[in-house]
Amino acid sequence: MNAAVNVSGSLRRRLLLQLVGSAALLAAVLFFAVLGFVRTVAEESHDRILLASATSILDSVSVQAGEITADIPYAALSMLGNVSDDRVFYRIASPAGVLTGYADLPVAEEPVQPRQPLFETAAYKGEAIRAVTVSRRLAAQGAPVAVQVSVGQTRTGQAALLEQLFRSALFLGVGFFVLASGLAVWAAQSSITPLRSLTEAISRRGPKDLRPVTRPVPAEMSPLVLSLNSFIRRLQASLARSEDFIAEAAHRVRTPLATVRAQAEVTLMRVENEDNRASLREMIRAIDESSRAAGQLLDHAMVSFRTDSLERQEVNLTALARDLAERLQPVAELKDIGLHFQSDGDVSIKGDAILLQNAVRNILDNAIKYSGRDRTVRVRTVRNGGWGNIEVEDEAGGFAGEDTEALTRRFVRGANAGETIGSGLGLTIAREVAEAHGGRLIIENSQTGAGACVTLCFPLC
Repeated sequence: MNAAVNVSGSLRRRLLLQLVGSAALLAAVLFFAVLGFVRTVAEESHDRILLASATSILDSVSVQAGEITADIPYAALSMLGNVSDDRVFYRIASPAGVLTGYADLPVAEEPVQPRQPLFETAAYKGEAIRAVTVSRRLAAQGAPVAVQVSVGQTRTGQAALLEQLFRSALFLGVGFFVLASGLAVWAAQSSITPLRSLTEAISRRGPKDLRPVTRPVPAEMSPLVLSLNSFIRRLQASLARSEDFIAEAAHRVRTPLATVRAQAEVTLMRVENEDNRASLREMIRAIDESSRAAGQLLDHAMVSFRTDSLERQEVNLTALARDLAERLQPVAELKDIGLHFQSDGDVSIKGDAILLQNAVRNILDNAIKYSGRDRTVRVRTVRNGGWGNIEVEDEAGGFAGEDTEALTRRFVRGANAGETIGSGLGLTIAREVAEAHGGRLIIENSQTGAGACVTLCFPLC
């Protein structure tokens, strides 16, 4: 079962949100800054043209025969028409009244200081206008006279220009945001690439690979890698201590139990009282059960630890199965069981010889243990396509509709176990060894129906 991981959010998403948020803020600032700048430039440019037009008209005003006259140059008004199609209004006034132009033009009535233009925005004839007023002093009939020239223009063209500038600024802001967002995605992706690379390198490792992490990482990830390597070293030390403990425990548990059993058998031969003999037989049975349970528990623990660090080498399954059959031959003969070995030839795989031997021994031990007297147990090694199989077939009655998958779980025994001593770990150990080597364990009734056939399947090297 996988341990739950406390996930507090995606680092990539968090970084991306921060960068995109910053890009949006900068894009907004850029939009308003550009819009304000171009608006100011446009208004100042229009005001300069208005001022140039008014100044040109003002320069055309002169005194002739003691009267103020104005010869308005064509260029003075045409320069405004060249900018846009807006309507242009003008007025030339003196203290005596309006000399020419639009008398009701809404401009300042108070005197304007010479050479100090006065700009105004007002409504005229139902439209908004922008006007400028300039003045100068002329000598008429021996007295100074202040002449004011006002020029106004509707703002339709200026509004259209500002709208165009607004769209340009908006496109610039949106373009900047899109570009900045793309760079933000790239930056976020690049920032987490070393972390993702490290994660993939570690996740590709098998459960037995406890080498230190040596992949180059950024300085910010160095403490993480150092902590991970420190943890790996502690785990290696812990596994080594556990394996040593299992080996030592197996020796210290099995040896005293064997000694006690031997003493009990010696005592059984010397005691004549039937009640005492029955008690000793029960003691021997309990010792056998304890010894087998302790042994298989330790074997299971050893398998669990050793599968995390398989020592793979070429193993001849045929030789391994033949050797185990020969070793268990005396045990089978004590129960008048025929133990026969067959092979189609050498079958070799890459694996851990100790674990493979442990798995096959447990299956053979079960076959002999549950078979009655004058029965036969057959051991075969065969090639089946790309697989190397070790088959153990007995005549112990089979499973009669039982869930054979459940028999591979820890401490689960078949219905035919009866009074037979066992712990329910033999098939569990065999299955775990097979899976650790990329293989599988198959449990089925034999073709003759007299018993079961247990097959260990391993991929050939």
